[in-house]
Amino acid sequence: MKRIAFILITVIALASLLFYRSNIREREVVILSTNDIHATIDAFPRLVTAVNMCRDTVSTLLLDAGDRWTGNAFVDRAEGRLPIIKLMNATKYSAATLGNHEFDRGPALLQGAIDYADFPILCANMTSHTDSLAQTAPSAFIKLGNGVKVHIVGVVTNYDNGHPDGTEEVFEHLSFTDPMQAATEQLSAHTDADIKVLLSHMGDKKDVEYATAQSGYDVIIGGHTHARVDTLINNTTIGQTYCRLENVGATTIRMKGNKIVSIEYRNIPLAQYDEDAQTKDLVRQIENDPVLGATVGTLAADVTSRAGFAQLIIDAIVEGADAEIGFYHYGGIRLFNHKAGNVMLATVYNLEPFESKIHTITMTPAQMRRMIIAKFNDKGNVKESHRVDLFSNTPYTIVTDNSGEAVDVRFPKLKEGRKYRVAMGDYIGKKYPSIEGENHSLCDILITDLIFKRFKEHSPLLLDNTQHQNIK
Repeated sequence: MKRIAFILITVIALASLLFYRSNIREREVVILSTNDIHATIDAFPRLVTAVNMCRDTVSTLLLDAGDRWTGNAFVDRAEGRLPIIKLMNATKYSAATLGNHEFDRGPALLQGAIDYADFPILCANMTSHTDSLAQTAPSAFIKLGNGVKVHIVGVVTNYDNGHPDGTEEVFEHLSFTDPMQAATEQLSAHTDADIKVLLSHMGDKKDVEYATAQSGYDVIIGGHTHARVDTLINNTTIGQTYCRLENVGATTIRMKGNKIVSIEYRNIPLAQYDEDAQTKDLVRQIENDPVLGATVGTLAADVTSRAGFAQLIIDAIVEGADAEIGFYHYGGIRLFNHKAGNVMLATVYNLEPFESKIHTITMTPAQMRRMIIAKFNDKGNVKESHRVDLFSNTPYTIVTDNSGEAVDVRFPKLKEGRKYRVAMGDYIGKKYPSIEGENHSLCDILITDLIFKRFKEHSPLLLDNTQHQNIK
């Protein structure tokens, strides 16, 4: 009798357990994400349509992984750079982290943007030592309508110089710790969270390195390197959308009770969505600036490459500094194509949005060679290494060894031992390793002003789209 009772109780218990498990509530969360928007406001009408369609069907978070401005004059030259935040408020972002370009105009301007934002801006590895910028929150804890609890941590990249990309002066009175260590420390902040998300502006290689060593986060939403990423490392899903709102990232998380059953990340092209009419009107209002819309000159033919715009900038600084040779860096050229015809004032600011000035120096080919090799082999800023980073009006070939490291640079048109007057952007003069030479001088002339002058005096401009710097 006891045996029969025991069997009966066991059967009932198993049946109850199976019934419970089969009836645990299944829940779904979608994390939509952007990174490296760089003030591409024209894409927001399509983004809003995509976001609204998702919100209509599932619990949704909208996150941004940094670099919201620097790249569009209608934002960058507006008071406080607030138009981009205005659009993000209208799109109802849930949270964002800081990118290196958020610091471009110093802590006071950044504070104004943080105050204006309707969403939390996070950074766990920055400490402010100035009244101009309040300490940012390291993380946010959000409970969605379906009961799912999400812990979101933000970090920004930090290099050997002790801060993210940018000039020294904008990081004065700010300090940065290792972003990976900060991310790990934040894991214990909300142990009751169902989903842990890292908003990372470290770059895709650092994201993979971190996930390989530390699998505490369910999702890493990345930025900084303008890469397309969709990978799984140690049970951590990593996604990055490229840049400029070409795509929106969509991370679909399916849960049974409080347990994650599956995570799927996709990059979804925004070109497939219709434009939201109300957002399009808001963009038109922002772009309704007769000064920025004025014509400054004309192009004789289409510009189809970064090299074409590099020629324009280098010709302008060589002429403006009365130099023989010019160098300009890859990352400082922010336009990649333009149709023949009229060019707006805003276009020039979009091409060179950093208010850079000319740095002049007298250099020999041997000194130029060391500068190019040091940058090519740069281990401190790997995202800018092992590529042609310095465009020039003199052709050259970088010679590499079997390991891919630069060992020589050949200048077919320069005379060894001769001293040349060289003009370059001040960012190169301040930031690049192994800058040697004589007569260093920072000219108090904006490069954009020299570009305006070149358009005025030489339109229609015919630019060469061929890159004359190579790797062998």
